This record gives sequence, structure tokens and C-alpha cells, in this order.
Amino acid sequence: MSFSARGIVHRSTVTGRRGMVASAHPLASVAGLRILIDGGNAIDAAVAVAAALNVVEPYMSGLGGDGYMHIYSAREQEHKILDYMGRAPQRATLEQLSDPESRLRGPLSPIIPGACGGWLSALDRFGSMDASAVFQPAIEYAEQGFALTVKNAEFTQFNVPDMLRFPSTTANYLPHGRAPLPGELLTQPDLARSLRAIAKGGAEVFYRGEIADKIARYLEENGGLITHQDLADFAVEWQDPISVPYRGYRVFAPPPPCQGIQYLETLNIMEGFDIAAMGHNRAATLHRFIEAAKLATADRAEYAGIENPPTASLLSKEYAAQRRAEISGQARPSGGERYTSEKMTDEVLAGDPNGWMRSECTTHFSAIDAAGNAVAVTQSLGGGFGSAVVVPGTGIALNNFLNWMDHDPQSPNAVAPGRKLEMCMAPAQVWDDQGLRFLIGTPGSYGILQTTPQMIMNVIDHGMNIQAAIEAPRVKATSPGTLVDVETRIAEDVLLELAQMGHRLNRLGPWAADVGGGQGILIDAESGAFMGGADPRRDGYALGW
Repeated sequence: MSFSARGIVHRSTVTGRRGMVASAHPLASVAGLRILIDGGNAIDAAVAVAAALNVVEPYMSGLGGDGYMHIYSAREQEHKILDYMGRAPQRATLEQLSDPESRLRGPLSPIIPGACGGWLSALDRFGSMDASAVFQPAIEYAEQGFALTVKNAEFTQFNVPDMLRFPSTTANYLPHGRAPLPGELLTQPDLARSLRAIAKGGAEVFYRGEIADKIARYLEENGGLITHQDLADFAVEWQDPISVPYRGYRVFAPPPPCQGIQYLETLNIMEGFDIAAMGHNRAATLHRFIEAAKLATADRAEYAGIENPPTASLLSKEYAAQRRAEISGQARPSGGERYTSEKMTDEVLAGDPNGWMRSECTTHFSAIDAAGNAVAVTQSLGGGFGSAVVVPGTGIALNNFLNWMDHDPQSPNAVAPGRKLEMCMAPAQVWDDQGLRFLIGTPGSYGILQTTPQMIMNVIDHGMNIQAAIEAPRVKATSPGTLVDVETRIAEDVLLELAQMGHRLNRLGPWAADVGGGQGILIDAESGAFMGGADPRRDGYALGW
């Protein structure tokens, strides 16, 4: 099957042969491409992109955040997930976080930052360059400044009220006491010094050394929960991916408590429908997808956060057939994206994945090189600028992931000391018998788990090129009830038919960042050439050579 021709695109598809990077900001993509041109591999390039995004997309990810790398090492012929999600602080309890405002922003809201440990662990295991070389583009951007894009300014403006509460944050991002304007320069000298210190001294500097001292002291003085010991105890986890076969391909995702299991189950359910024959973004196709996503959401919320989740059962074809049979011609209400102990009448509920056996604010980027090394990364600070707290003297904005944990004590994802967060970031790799076919992923909170399978189906079921698959209009059903977010490039007659099926439509307009910002790289099976796609809904750009 060829993916090279189909799909009308707003932007042209980027091509390359020696290497490619697709990320959420053009300067970050430039940073990764610089590393590839200088002889680095895809892992080096991915870490360079991660560090650069800390500078040029600081509201999405950075040293104070967490995430996942989905790595294939050609040298080792090894396919691994690098989980650098930190845990809740040992002092975190439901009582400590009973105030919604305090857990949304501020010193109480961060979990242990894992990005520094993740980036350096990836370089140690699979990289070919040292951290000084890989961090150099980011350090230059931070020291010399970069010109803000329109999207940079918009995202910053939205977060200004919370940022103004913290003098160190204001000094770092709002030097004039307001959101910077498009075209203005933003310099971050403290962040540049932090990156230099980490490049020289390694993760020890961040988790036990001078940066750890600054983080722990600031949080202690301002009522935070993270301690020196929490930072010193952090460790990344190397894991094997989980996967499902889908129409002759195999789709890989990180294992629970990553929530990628949701889109794998969604694909399993959708495989039972002739999607290509039903047509792209037609009412019948979209209705089945929305209802499949609700079923998979209910299962994920019930099972992904528990100890020893029934992964194999949830991803079995038999269970998918059982769940598929529950889809009727009318919309059913969903309980929403999070666990709730109180259910609505006729709500889509979690199934029993073992039953058949008894008769289981974010950024994404990808990099690939000519040797076949490939990396898909999704990482985040939680919300825009995370906690809105920049630790003085570091330039590091801390995440607010404790707000992403549940506050219903019956939830398997409820706040608890040292608990690992059930997380929606879930970068994907898609393979066939000949090798890797494409890398794909997106930001978008819980919408990640619905945007990702739509992009995958656009490629596999509808034969779209990677740029077209990313640009195609999307839907998202993450709210309680029957509400569905829709981009209005979907034909009006289709939307009217969905409404007749009982879906309440929230019309987002033609292009909406609410449904994510996908980035991807596709490998042509015959030529081995790379085709990169990046989402015009945000600042995404793909670059190849």
C-alpha cells in the first residue's frame, strides 16, 4: 500500500532521505536537524528538540515537566519506552490538595519533574553525542533570545493572570509585565545557565545538586510538597511497549499507567468496521468512532490506573468484538475523560475484560535518521506553564500534574503519596512486516487518545499522506454526556446527520488547537525516503534533509 499521493493538504509534505524532525515549533525542528547534520542520531536529535522546546514553547514542556519517549534503536534492534513521568511527592494527600485552586496552580501542584532524567537517560543508552553538544541550540536560543510567533504570544497571553502571581515567573516570561507581542525577543539567561550546568554535571545536578537545592528550598519556603528526598529518589523506567495488530500493521504505545491503551482498544473496535468503504469523515464512520472512543475511555478510566491492569484482555480481539456489539445507531452518554464513582443513566460503562476468558498542556515531536533510529516523544508541563511557578535562579517552570490526578478517593488515579500518575501522553509507532512505517503523536490532554487513532486511520484506512492525515478535520468526545467537539471543515450534512443520531455538537470552527497539534514522520516502504507532517493548528514544522 502506498501513502504517498492521497490527501489534500494546506501545507506541502516535507521529504528527506538522511534524517527528519517534526516538532511543535520551527526553531525546535531546526535544533534537531542541526544535530542530525552534525552527525548525531535520532535520539540525539530528539533530546535537542526537547531542550529547544523548553525555550521556544515554554508553556508546553521543559525541565520541570515529564513525558514518554518511544524509541527504536537500529544498533540494538530494540524497541523501548522511556517513561520519565515522576511520581506524586511523598507528602501528597487528598487532604493536602482539597482546594481546587491550590492544586491547579502554584507550589502545591507539581509532581517530581522527570524530563531531565529522561533526556539524559536516552542519551546515555542510545545517543551518540554528549549533552553539551545536544543542548547547544537550546542554550543559544535562551541566551540570545528568539522572536515570538503569533501562537507563542497567544498561549502566553492566556496564562498571564496566573503568572503574575509569582515574581520569578513574571521576571522570566513577562519582562514588561505583560505578555510579549509577536516578533518581540524573549531571552532566558537563567534557563541557559541551568542547561549548561546539567550538560556539565549530569542528572546529579538536577536531582541532588545545585538545582535540586533551589527547587526544594523554594517549595519549602512557599508551602510546596516536593522535598530533596523526592528529587533524589526519582528514577526513569525502561519498558516494553504494548501493541495491537491493525489491518496488517502493528500499532505500538506505552503500557499502563500510560493511557495509550485507550486508543489501541479504539482501533481494535474500529477494525471490525469497513471504514474505507464507509468513507472518510462521513456520519456512519464518525458515529462509530465516537461511540468506540467512549467505550475505550470507560475501560481506560476503570482499569489503566490499577495495579496489574488486565492489559492483554483489554486489547484482545474477542473483547473488542464484545464492545463493538454495544454500538447502536444512537449516541450514548459518556462519563467523560476522568473516573467518576457516580454514573449517569444509560452512561457508557466499563466492560468486564476478563469475561470472555472465563467462558484485560503538551507537545509532541518525532525524529528519524538514515540508520533507522526513530523516536516519538510526548511530554508536558500539565497546563500552560504548568504550575505557573518558575524556580528563582533556574529559569525552570514546574509542572502542575497533581491537578491531573483524581480527587475522588475511589478512583485508581486518586492522589496518593508516591503514586504514579495515569497519563494521557502516548506517542505511537506503526510497523508492518517490512519495518517501521510511521511515527505519530499529538498534544491535546485527553483528546490525545482520540486524535491519535484518527490520524492513524487516516493513513491506513484512507491512504492519506502524513501531512493530509494530520490536517484532516477531527472530532473529540471527552466531555460528560453526548457532547462532541467538531471542526467545521466536516461537511454540514454530516454534522446534521450526527445531530440526528443524538450527538450534541460543539462547533469549534474550521481549524482548532483544541483537537491537538499532531506531528509525524512516514517512511516509504520502497524507497526508504522520509515524509514529514506537522500541524498548522499550532506552530508545528517538519524539516528533512
